[in-house]
Parts: sequence; C-alpha cells; structure tokens
Amino acid sequence: MYAIVGAAGKVGYATALTLRQSGMEVRAVLRNESKAARLAEIGCDIVFADLQDPDALGSAIAGVEAVQVVAPLMPRAKDPADDLRRSIASLAAALAQARPRRTLAISDYGAHVAHDIGMPSVFREFEEKLVQVSGHTLVVRSAEHMQNWARVIPAAIESGSLPTFLDPVNRLVPTISAPDLGKITAALLMRADGKEGLEIYHAEGPRRYSASDVATVLGELSGRPIHAQSVPRMHWDEIMKRNTSATLADLLMKANDAVNQGGVVDIEENVGEVCYGTTELIDALRPLLPQP
Repeated sequence: MYAIVGAAGKVGYATALTLRQSGMEVRAVLRNESKAARLAEIGCDIVFADLQDPDALGSAIAGVEAVQVVAPLMPRAKDPADDLRRSIASLAAALAQARPRRTLAISDYGAHVAHDIGMPSVFREFEEKLVQVSGHTLVVRSAEHMQNWARVIPAAIESGSLPTFLDPVNRLVPTISAPDLGKITAALLMRADGKEGLEIYHAEGPRRYSASDVATVLGELSGRPIHAQSVPRMHWDEIMKRNTSATLADLLMKANDAVNQGGVVDIEENVGEVCYGTTELIDALRPLLPQP
C-alpha cells in the first residue's frame, strides 16, 4: 500500500494514477470529499485528514509501505507563509508517529542553499525535519512547474505582453510539467530496495526554457505575437502585496532574486540523480489557454 498525501493535486493524482496502472494499492489522503470521486474511480482507497492535524494524518498513513508527502502553498490562507510552515511541522510529526518504511517528500530546487533565498529556504527547513524521521527518505527537489504560468496567460494573450519577474527574459531556467513530476515520484516509490537514510533527487523537464520561450510558445498557440517583459524590481513589492501577505511576498521576492542571479535555484552540484520529464512546454501550456 502506498499513501499519497495531497492525491487530488496535479502531482499527487499523477502519482496515484501511475501507481494504480502498475497494479499497486493506493491510499489517497484528502482534506475533503469534493475531490474524491476521480481517485475512487481509479481504485484508490480514500481517507480524509486535515494536513495540519498530525494525529489524524498519522493515522491516515499508518501501516503503509511508503508515503508521498507535499507541503502545498495555500495562497488564500490568511498568512500563506505561516500556513505552509504549520503544514510542514504537521507532516513531520505525522511521519514520526506513523514511521513508514519509505517516505518521498517533494521539495524545491535551491533547498540546499545555506543562506536565505526565500521559498526554497522554507523547503530546506522541511528537509531538515524529514532527516530526523527514521527509515528511508527520498527527497525529490522539483523545478518550477510549467503550469504556474497559467495565471498570466489570459492577460498576455490579450495585451501581447507576458509579464515576468525573470530578468533577463532570455535566461534559461529549469521547469517541469506537474504530471511528469508525479510520474517520476511514482517510479521512485516503486523502486524496491532496503535502503535507509536520505536520498536526494532532482526533477525537471526535457529542456530548460526562458520567459521569452514561454512568450513564443503562447504566440504560436494563440496566433498572436507575444513578447516577454521583465517587471522592474522596484515594482515587485507593490505588485506582490496586492494579492498576498507581506511574509509570502518577501519569500517570493527573495526567491526571484535568487533565480535572477543564475545558478542558485538549481541542482545541487554532485548530489543525487537528476530525473527528466518528457513533456515539452508547448504541450503543457496548450490546455491552459482560454477556450473560444
């Protein structure tokens, strides 16, 4: 039995589906019933637990061979950054209680960096808590999801300008399609071995893309010319704090600064295996375009 915490998300569902297609038993751990139907349709055992209730979560993952965990960012929370840290603490406590033989945790590119670079540093805290749990722990550091461009696609198509915090716009950055990440983690979960301790993996797509590449792809898909335009650094604070808390805005600005330095939010050199997805940017973005 494999437990997937957050099985209703893009990554979690892809993991669950891949495991089921391989004949594995899957326990889908969800917050509520609204997203249970499609997981039940593929044969998952459904259990419910709040991510920030470590006792309920520990019971939900008890007795499984392996568990996949993710600490999701909830933008609508009163303080998304604080909410994320509470989820991380709850996940660590639940794992310490349940003690599965194998734990796979989805982390972030740049989590190895010792100094504060915002969001990746929160996942560094996550990794540090996980190493305190006995058993075999696999940490999969993920590149940015291609699907995260979804929020700016409609405005980019309408205006012909794709706003981005990436500077310069032709800088190549690691990125991955979220369903590909789920397939990668499923494959890692199914590797039968008796290892103990910590293993680090990195996951990204078949090639790296720039913001200019994203604009070009959106132009091809929409039939309209689109150009990437860097948002001036002086405007970041104002823009981010319109839609989120000051603490989350600070984490995101630090992370984007680190990306723009180049080579910081990236693979940890000479550590772990790099796993590559197969989905190209154009195929990941095509379903995200507004339908006529």
